[in-house]
Amino acid sequence: MPDIVLSSAVRDNLLSLKQTADLQSVTQTRLATGLKVNTALDNPNSFFTAQSLNDRASDLSNLLDNMGQGVQTIRAADKGITSITKLVESAKAIANQALQTSSEYERKQFTSQYNDLLEQIEDMARDSSYKGKNLLAGAGNELEVIFNEDSTSNLTVNPVDFTDTTLDDGLNLDDLDPGGTGTSSFDIFGGTATISLSGLQASSNLTDLGAWAAGDVVTIVDSSGTTSLTVGTSITTVQDYVDALDGLNGVHASFDETTDSITITSGLDNTVSIQKDTAGGGTQTNGGDVTTATTSLSVSALTAGSTLISSGGFQAGDTITITDGNGFEPASLEIDEETTVSDLVSFIDNVKGLDASFSGGSISLIGEVSFDITSNNSDFNRGTLGSGTGSVSLSALASEFKTDTDIDRTLQAINAALDELRNAARAMGTALSTVEIRTDFTQNLINTLEVGAGELTIADMNEEGANMLALQTRQQLSSTALSLANQADQSVLSLFG
Repeated sequence: MPDIVLSSAVRDNLLSLKQTADLQSVTQTRLATGLKVNTALDNPNSFFTAQSLNDRASDLSNLLDNMGQGVQTIRAADKGITSITKLVESAKAIANQALQTSSEYERKQFTSQYNDLLEQIEDMARDSSYKGKNLLAGAGNELEVIFNEDSTSNLTVNPVDFTDTTLDDGLNLDDLDPGGTGTSSFDIFGGTATISLSGLQASSNLTDLGAWAAGDVVTIVDSSGTTSLTVGTSITTVQDYVDALDGLNGVHASFDETTDSITITSGLDNTVSIQKDTAGGGTQTNGGDVTTATTSLSVSALTAGSTLISSGGFQAGDTITITDGNGFEPASLEIDEETTVSDLVSFIDNVKGLDASFSGGSISLIGEVSFDITSNNSDFNRGTLGSGTGSVSLSALASEFKTDTDIDRTLQAINAALDELRNAARAMGTALSTVEIRTDFTQNLINTLEVGAGELTIADMNEEGANMLALQTRQQLSSTALSLANQADQSVLSLFG
């Protein structure tokens, strides 16, 4: 079959239509993708340059995630430091409050509060982690933030260790010794004896009694030894005798002119015997007017309902005072004729830090700090005629807030810890600022790279739209031209009709 022969005009129009269709295909691709360079065939230089720029932007975008996590890790540490600083300031306030009181018990309570805050500080530091990284937990928690794609630009944030407040290179705040407890006790015994001096008055001479002579010796004996009173020398009148007996430790003596007798009340915990001898020529007596006899003053344990004045260690008007190891006086009690042993126990028990109980004539004490119980009556708590001090002492191991010097030393340590926290906060703040600045820079750089790549590859949609419209017009014109060329050929054929 012979080849079909097209005229030159038809061939030209067909070629124009084909070229227009090819251009439309390119323009449609650009409009669909938004890119004027889609493959290396479109423009090798622009394609590979843009790809390089986009690859770097992608690498930097991946680093942004690392930077963002670094920012949050530093922020977690910064928030932890802020909260720990508040706790340390609270510890400082506690120390200052302790300084405002001299009560040893109250200061002991402040030590417990202080130690509780130190524990909270350690817990706060341990809780300041982010995704397993804790810049407040010391070695092994270093944070490295990479800023560029080849890791040549980076920042290492070194941690501090606040999880143990005692560390010298940390806060250097040691727990305070809260001290210990102490125990003590004292007995409350009582007994009464009467010595008759028939016919005598307070101002009478003892030798007015027939059995008494100057030079006779009255002997008072208990478990601690012997006290001797010589008639006419140590004692002359009845009142001298009463005063001498009353001056003995743990004994109260008074003379009743109605009954002509001396009443002796003992608070000692042993028996006292009184006897007068014949050294001056008199007759042996019981220390009174009964011959050949001995006055025996026996005591027994008081009960809870017994009045205190039934013991020789107490008299109406006495003041019982309690002081702690700092000399602070938390309470005092004035004894009257109705005050009972139970009242005294309740009074002691109501003192903060001091517990008291009574059993078998003994008051048992448990103190959280040291205490002294004293009386303005020298007979208080005398166990024997030869006993020394009459105070009741309870010793307990002191807390580390007992003295002003102790508290001042702690305040100095707290101030140093606050300086350490401020230094750490500044370091974290600097690191945080650096990472945030580099993050902003990287975001801007990524944008610059992407814009640069886009300028090499992104199509101008207005231009491509205009191109498409022109190509459509060209296509229409080419189609019309092809039709006219065909019509011209048909006109030639009509000549042979």
